[in-house]
Amino acid sequence: MRYEIAQNFPKDMIFGEPGPLISLYQPTHRSFPENKQGPIVFKNLLRKLESSLAQRPDGDSSEAIMKPLYEIRDDSDFWMHTLDGIAVFASQNRCVVYLLQTPVKEYAVVAERFHIKPLIRVFQFTEEYQLLGLSRENFSIYQGNRFGLEELPLPQDAPRTMKEVLGSELSAPYLSHGSYGGAGGTTMYHGHGDVKQEIDKDTEKYFRYVDTFVFENYSKSAKLPLIPVALKEYHSDFRKISNNPYLYEKGIHKSVDGMDPDELLERTRAIIDEIHSERIRKATESFAKAEAGSMGSSDRSRIVRAAFEGRVETLLIEADRNVPGKIDFETGKVESGDIDHPQFDDILDDLAELVLSNNGTVLILDQEAMPTDTGVAAIYRY
Repeated sequence: MRYEIAQNFPKDMIFGEPGPLISLYQPTHRSFPENKQGPIVFKNLLRKLESSLAQRPDGDSSEAIMKPLYEIRDDSDFWMHTLDGIAVFASQNRCVVYLLQTPVKEYAVVAERFHIKPLIRVFQFTEEYQLLGLSRENFSIYQGNRFGLEELPLPQDAPRTMKEVLGSELSAPYLSHGSYGGAGGTTMYHGHGDVKQEIDKDTEKYFRYVDTFVFENYSKSAKLPLIPVALKEYHSDFRKISNNPYLYEKGIHKSVDGMDPDELLERTRAIIDEIHSERIRKATESFAKAEAGSMGSSDRSRIVRAAFEGRVETLLIEADRNVPGKIDFETGKVESGDIDHPQFDDILDDLAELVLSNNGTVLILDQEAMPTDTGVAAIYRY
């Protein structure tokens, strides 16, 4: 097989591969019969690439760079296992394919650099998180991203249930008073006064154990947002005693045992989307402050110069804005040109690569989320 499947972005080949370079994006489908359209759309995009490559004086390179794409075109097994989109990057040396769980718009271009804006957008909000499924009786830990999650195994010798944790310290009232409501459900107690106080003490001891255990064994090393999943009444009790700095301020108010995996993922996505929206809001607010203090700009020429000098800390780019041309990474010079010509692509895309190559942060935003009308905004390091 002449192509490889990539999981992480940016891949090592993104920076420094000699041109010509091919970038292809295409929406795909997971199931039959919609996925039968994949090869047809792909063939049409290949024709556009062939036409662009034909304009290059070194036409001999076309066969080598297109060979793995022809293999993808004819690989029926590949098209039977696509997800929601693909991104294909090809040079004369390598071909890398991303199977995306997010739809992308059709785009195919030959240029001196890879077109990476759509891929940045796909991967910019795929940070992982952890979930804490909590009840008075037991707990569980999950980890995932917006596309899926899985339960993490606990050490075999680790106490998990309240009875295992408290052992002989478990109060007599807790043991003697009946409970019902199902796994993870609300526990109903018959008794008043001292009985309830003893039960509350047991719950507090157990929650303190869970909080310490989760931090020491998971949060401390992963450093990921921890989203609590529990019945509403448990949230405030747990937050009162928690010392975990990664515990997220919002959670899911339902028993983890009362949801199937799809519902749990859907509810988690809603919270993750809030985290992402907050990140965008903070980035735009930071830009406004930076611009007011002459440490930010929306002027494209100034931003290109600052990026070339390695001074851009954060770059915001409008997702659907293209500025045909290229940036010379050796001189910082900007040149306008026809996007269908194999030496040109999108200046904003080159700008994104330039910032990433200098360890800056790039966010691709919808037009309505952009703090400027120029399609670009930058926060400077100095």
